[in-house]
Amino acid sequence: MSRIAERFAALRREGRGALVTFVEGYDPDAATSLAILRGLPGAGADLIEIGVPFTDPMADGPAVQRSGLRALKAGATLAGVLALVRDFRRGDDATPVVLMGYYNPILAYGVDRFCTDAAASGVDGLIIVDVPPEEADEIEPQTRANGLDLIRLVAPTTDEARLPRVLAGSSGFVYYVSITGVTGTHSATVESLREAVARLRRHTDLPVAIGFGIRTPEQAAEAVRIGDGAVVGSALVDTIAASLDEAGRARPDTVRRVLDQVRGLAEAIRAVRKGPVAG
Repeated sequence: MSRIAERFAALRREGRGALVTFVEGYDPDAATSLAILRGLPGAGADLIEIGVPFTDPMADGPAVQRSGLRALKAGATLAGVLALVRDFRRGDDATPVVLMGYYNPILAYGVDRFCTDAAASGVDGLIIVDVPPEEADEIEPQTRANGLDLIRLVAPTTDEARLPRVLAGSSGFVYYVSITGVTGTHSATVESLREAVARLRRHTDLPVAIGFGIRTPEQAAEAVRIGDGAVVGSALVDTIAASLDEAGRARPDTVRRVLDQVRGLAEAIRAVRKGPVAG
């Protein structure tokens, strides 16, 4: 069982949902990024998504785009992000880590080499935004061979006919994109989320994490009432951006401000009791 599956199973037994936090690797610099990553589990993050900076991030809204540009300016590379994970793993062997990004950097790195190095670095899963199910054979055999979960995005526009194909080969959890559009721009209604998650549950037993548009503790709590996890990214990235000095450098309180925000999100999520499940 993967770390991701183990974590969701443990949370299910505890009767609560997961807080999945997203931050861009190397934002605003490698040292600050690592400090944030190391602090996230203690602040209440159950799973960590690390964005791999890319010059053409088509699914990312303005906040995450700016985050990626800061990271690239700081020298971010795919190899550098893997090094961040290795450094994180020196102090944490339990928290699941998912890389979220785009296929081009992986292709340039070499698919076989990337999957081997990602697993060796302590990565548990991948979200590759621009690899549709029809092209999954470009990387799915290598992820499976290296024990990496391949996490699929499901959108509000994914219809009943296509859903089984999207979910085929998925593992870890399903990432439900709650809005039509890019990250961090607006939020879905509770009614639409309930309908969407109920539809997903008819097709898969995997946990469902809801992302895109979740910014507040209240929205995160509502997401775990409906699904199995809440993904918060743009709100954290905005906090990083707001904490920087005029030259774009981290201030002494940058890490603390992000972790305080995560604590507030975690408290709201942990207050939602779903009822423990045996087994």
